[in-house]
Amino acid sequence: MRGLISSPAELLFALVYTLPAVLLAVSLHEFAHGYVSYKLGDPTPKSDGRLSLNPFHHLDLIGTLCLLVFHFGWAKPVQVNPRYYKNPKAGMAVTALAGPIMNFLTAFVGVLGMGILYRVTGGYGGKVLQYFFNLFQYIAIINIGLGTFNLIPVPPLDGSKVLGAVLPSRIYFKYMKYERYGSIILIVLLFVGVLSIPLNFVQQGIFSGMWNIMRLIVGI
Repeated sequence: MRGLISSPAELLFALVYTLPAVLLAVSLHEFAHGYVSYKLGDPTPKSDGRLSLNPFHHLDLIGTLCLLVFHFGWAKPVQVNPRYYKNPKAGMAVTALAGPIMNFLTAFVGVLGMGILYRVTGGYGGKVLQYFFNLFQYIAIINIGLGTFNLIPVPPLDGSKVLGAVLPSRIYFKYMKYERYGSIILIVLLFVGVLSIPLNFVQQGIFSGMWNIMRLIVGI
């Protein structure tokens, strides 16, 4: 896990590489939630202006800072109304999974971009190509981090909504009574480093798997 940004050089690095990757990851993640819910018959995301790729419609201040510093975080949740779904439980699970799935697809595009640039340049590109190689790498890392983190079954993360499709409603509603404490718990766990080892292990495993698939496709 990266430590807190402690110098102007680290801040510039975060802005040049991490910030564009964060904005892309958050935009696609929340758009995917809204689009899937809308396609399932729910007009709420559209009426709330969340069917947008504009990241400023989706940013959560604390979650974005966590993404910049720790590469794990969250966005402002898209409000949906499961009553519009034919099957509310299944529809909620599909809508919740849409965000992480979009992140993993975007991460693979980032890995693929890295591989194509390496194949074309042989690893000896100029500063512009090196920038895009690093940017693709951060797109992959941030998207894997956002997708993985959001599968944790703690509210307000997507994993808690997927859990609702599995648990009996009575038990799930009792669990969700503690939703207002979820963000606080997650922030504390991130800052003390409890989540760093398992999340980094999963993140590295997913990145390695994507890299191996990319190598088969690109031929490097």
